[in-house]
Parts: sequence; structure tokens; C-alpha cells
Amino acid sequence: MSRIRLAIHGASGRMGLRLIELIAEDPALELGAAIERPGHPLLGEKIAGVTLVDRLESRVDVALDFSMPSATLHLADSCARFGTAMVVGTTGFEPELKRVLEKHADRLALLVAPNMSRAVNLLMRLVGEAARALGREADIEIVERHHHFKQDAPSGTALRLAEIAAEAIGSKQFVHGRHGIVGERPRGEIGLHALRAGDSAGEHTVVYGLLGECLELTHRAANRDGFARGALDAAKFLAGKPPGIYTVDDWLNAPRTALHIS
Repeated sequence: MSRIRLAIHGASGRMGLRLIELIAEDPALELGAAIERPGHPLLGEKIAGVTLVDRLESRVDVALDFSMPSATLHLADSCARFGTAMVVGTTGFEPELKRVLEKHADRLALLVAPNMSRAVNLLMRLVGEAARALGREADIEIVERHHHFKQDAPSGTALRLAEIAAEAIGSKQFVHGRHGIVGERPRGEIGLHALRAGDSAGEHTVVYGLLGECLELTHRAANRDGFARGALDAAKFLAGKPPGIYTVDDWLNAPRTALHIS
């Protein structure tokens, strides 16, 4: 029985290295390519027996991308040429760049998500349910904490949580932190706050403040394994799928045992 061959883009990074370790433990998976940016000092060296290169050079079943938005688009060009599916966990996309990425979905299967953790995606569902139930009576604030190496702020997960809450209460009012005399908090405003400290793998808390009581929904990651294992599950789901845009719900609602082995 053939294994699913994966390419890891951002292979020498913290997430990339953990993905490669977990691939080696999974009999259904095989590392087919390890990719880094052009000029990376480790190019030409081997990671888990695979030479680190700066581009996708042949077809694999799925490419997992944890890099930077501009690098993701270069990878998407190669994946479209080879017909390789893409699972994109990179965050920090401006709307125009995300539209450019999604145009490749006419030639490849594409799944883009700011967070691949099953527990975080459950949190997203709960955030929407709580916001709908409490409505604009609740003051909604989102606090996220990550390691000091993280490049973007707020995190893609925090932004998605804010979007979900905003859709639920019919709001488009976002504020990123507060400073000075800002006045009374307006109804429907959603606050986002980013903490960067130490080696935190990721923590997200959504606060619903009411007069006399408060509800908080929190996800804390002890390490990157929840995100990495989720990404590999998403790759198993996407392998063999026809071109198109797939969502996290498509993946999470699929039977966990339904893997495509080519």
C-alpha cells in the first residue's frame, strides 16, 4: 500500500521540523520534499534523509505550507504546475494576496486555515454559538499570547475568532488594543490584544463580559503537536481530492478513517 507523499515548505522551522518528525512516525505518510526559501543557509543539506531545496521540483501528493505569504504564492505556482494539493497554515495574508492564492484552486486542491488544531476549530464553533446567544449585551474581547519569534500580530487565529464573533452579532467594529482616553466602550466593539513573550506555543481567550458575570472560552497549547497533527490529518483528507477550495469544516466533518492512499 503506497504512502501519501508530502512536501514541507518551511522545513527547517520549528513547525516544519516537528511535522517531519511526526511524518516519520506515521506509516501512511512519507516525506517527499523539504523546501526552504532561496538563499537559506541550510540549502543542500539533508533533513530526515531528504535534501533541502528552494523549490518544489517534482510532484508529491500534498504540500504543507508554514512559511510567509509571499513564499506561499511562489509555492502555489509550482503546486499548480504539478497538480499538487496544498494545505496552507501560513498566516498574515492581506486580502489581495489571499485572493491570488485562491485563484490557483482551479488547478489544485487547496485548504487554507489559520489554525489546524482540532480543539481550536472546536473553539471557533463555540465562540460563534456564545456570541449568538449573548448578542450585543456582551462585551467581547480576544486575548492571544505567542512566543516572541512570531512575526504577525494579532495571530491569524485571533483574527478569525474576531470575525466569527462579529458575524454572529452583526458587527464590523474592531479595535486592536487601546491607549489613552478612549471613552466608554461602544456596543458591538470587539477588542483584540496580542501578547508576545517567551516560548508560548499559543493561547487564545475569548471574553464575554456582562454586568454581574463573565464567560471565558480558552484554548492553551502546551506545544505545537496539536497544530502539527491537525495539519497532517488535513493533508490526508486533501490527498487525491479534485481541484477546488476546501474548508476546515469539510476536513473535520469527513470520517477520520477515510484516507486516500494512491
